[in-house]
Amino acid sequence: MNSGSPVPDSYYERIDEHRFKPTVHASGAWDPSEQHFSPLGGLIVHAIEDHLAARPDTGLVPARISYDILGRPTLDECEIQVATLRPGRTIELLEAVVRIAGRPVVRTRTWLLSAQDTASVAGGTEDRLTPPDLLAPWAMSDLWPGGYIASLDVRPLAPPRPGRATAWISTPLTLVAGEPSSPLASYLALVDTANGIAARQSPTAWMFPNVDLTVHLHRRPEGRWTGLDTTVAFGSTGLGLTSTVLHDVHGPVGHAQQILTVRPVPSGGRD
Repeated sequence: MNSGSPVPDSYYERIDEHRFKPTVHASGAWDPSEQHFSPLGGLIVHAIEDHLAARPDTGLVPARISYDILGRPTLDECEIQVATLRPGRTIELLEAVVRIAGRPVVRTRTWLLSAQDTASVAGGTEDRLTPPDLLAPWAMSDLWPGGYIASLDVRPLAPPRPGRATAWISTPLTLVAGEPSSPLASYLALVDTANGIAARQSPTAWMFPNVDLTVHLHRRPEGRWTGLDTTVAFGSTGLGLTSTVLHDVHGPVGHAQQILTVRPVPSGGRD
């Protein structure tokens, strides 16, 4: 970005129906020349909702969103194409593929299920978290670099410990410049932050990026805050797992899992 240019107030700018350009706020924590996956995950849901809005409303709601990260998502223009893999009146499966320079970098599959009135039998979830307005901010950018991390308002319920943290995440930025985003897309644009709030080891000594993100929802999230109750485990053979109970201000909404590849930072720095 040229000196003196206005700082964008969004993570992406739309180029056309299927293409988007990331702003400096989308830059990653492992490498500033890459997109952080968190806002990209929200953008994918935004594109899926564009796809659904272009057809008659079926009343189906997203229940599982599973992202596989196939390659390095550079901080470049991306194209998102959405297709229906399994049509149905009560159950449907969609697939979204993100391409950068013609190469697939993310493949996402979303199960849509029929909405029903089950309020009379709802229950079985954990208690609400302490509200974010009662908590102090944490400077997460002291631990992680990148424009995405710098854009966040992070409010932990207690000081994060290695492998364990519970925090609220929010941002003043919009997902796509000049466009409203649904509560679901805005919520999911913050979920991938989970792997960073409870780091088991210093990211200057160890690398532990995730190669996927799978989100299961039992209800739609509401509001501008994403609550992450996160535990990180490392195995002894280079594998790790980040597990999160997802909350909004009304209580739990589902779970997220991220598989990690764990390895020491090379002597010359991150690669």
